[in-house]
Amino acid sequence: MKTSTINPVFSDKHKAYISRAESATVSVAEGAVRAGKTIDNVLAFAKEINRGTPDRIHLATGSTSANAKLNIGDANGFGLEYIFRGRCKWTKYRGNEALVINIRNRQYIVIFAGGGKADSNKRIRGNSYGMWIATEINLHHENMVQEAFNRQLAAKNRKIFWDLNPSSPASWIYKNYIDRFPEQFGARYNYEHFTISDNAVISEERLKEIEAQYTPGSIWYRRDILGERCNAEGLVYPMYDNTVPTEEREYEQYYISVDFGVQNPTAMLLWGLCNGVWYLVREYYHSGRETNDQRTVGQYYDALDELADGLPIKSVIIDPSAAPLVSEINSRRKYKVWKGKNNVISGIQHTAQCLSDKTIMINDCCERTLAEFGLYRWDDDATEDKVIKEDDHSMDAIRYFVETVGVWRKKQARPVPWLL
Repeated sequence: MKTSTINPVFSDKHKAYISRAESATVSVAEGAVRAGKTIDNVLAFAKEINRGTPDRIHLATGSTSANAKLNIGDANGFGLEYIFRGRCKWTKYRGNEALVINIRNRQYIVIFAGGGKADSNKRIRGNSYGMWIATEINLHHENMVQEAFNRQLAAKNRKIFWDLNPSSPASWIYKNYIDRFPEQFGARYNYEHFTISDNAVISEERLKEIEAQYTPGSIWYRRDILGERCNAEGLVYPMYDNTVPTEEREYEQYYISVDFGVQNPTAMLLWGLCNGVWYLVREYYHSGRETNDQRTVGQYYDALDELADGLPIKSVIIDPSAAPLVSEINSRRKYKVWKGKNNVISGIQHTAQCLSDKTIMINDCCERTLAEFGLYRWDDDATEDKVIKEDDHSMDAIRYFVETVGVWRKKQARPVPWLL
């Protein structure tokens, strides 16, 4: 079978990075989203295989195995499976997804694995790897990074390709690895910082569409658009200006999201969809500590039922640790329960996006939620992105709703081919 022809477009800066990767042991592409970083590394990795690298087994990782397959294997039509189309097939190798590539009567195996969990390193033990390509390396667990390095000690042609969007300057990925690479590898270290403007494919019009998803000055704008390393500090949602008068509207769908606590406060939020916008219609908030009124799980169910007020609730979205309330709701058989997605950082980013593009609005009767927007802060002393766990219960309930329902995807701009 003939291999498909793909024709990505590269700026001179990207071409120079790919060229330097040929003689480098470690190549790191850092910078803005959609700058083309991943594709550079995929192409450099593929070139090594195509020229006949001596090692047979190689490693491709992402925060999850699915992320690795999407960004490295597929890459919107410019990944390994397209570069080697007609010469490769997906299969399993020692329990992991793998792409087997046939080059000049030799078989190469690229194992795809997730690296975001503390025990992810167990998935790659037992093999020696020649090359390692990792996307979003700062979302890997440090155990995984160390294990992958150890697995390359016997490589005949040891090569490492990393990409990442910027993190906090104090992140372990910089202190323990990237900032040390120049001294460790010298001329064999290939680093480049990319901005979104370095991508030769993105037009001015498209760039404006992408920038419109962010609030200028926010941490996400500085990292994703400007490609800056910066600390998360101050208010989590400084762009917040989404209060609307409480009034009657024709809502098409309803959800309730819940952050439940026995000792800690409980926040319940009723959401309604109207003309493509999700409104926080009304809220319930109770803290036994603050009021000296400790309530039972049954009483919290009654409060939930009162908040719903006979409306056709599609689902109640509850934080994953709220087993007593989940059990109580299921026993009543009136409401469907969804387990809330609890990825804090991506949830905050997606919530910020929804606030910025006005996908979410808050009725002015929701006084507790409005107060928390002015109290919810980053931990300025943390070495990673971390919020202060105070005055955050309504904020958590909003995040569960945004992530679980996928509200942030509703107005997301169309993807750009091969730009990751």
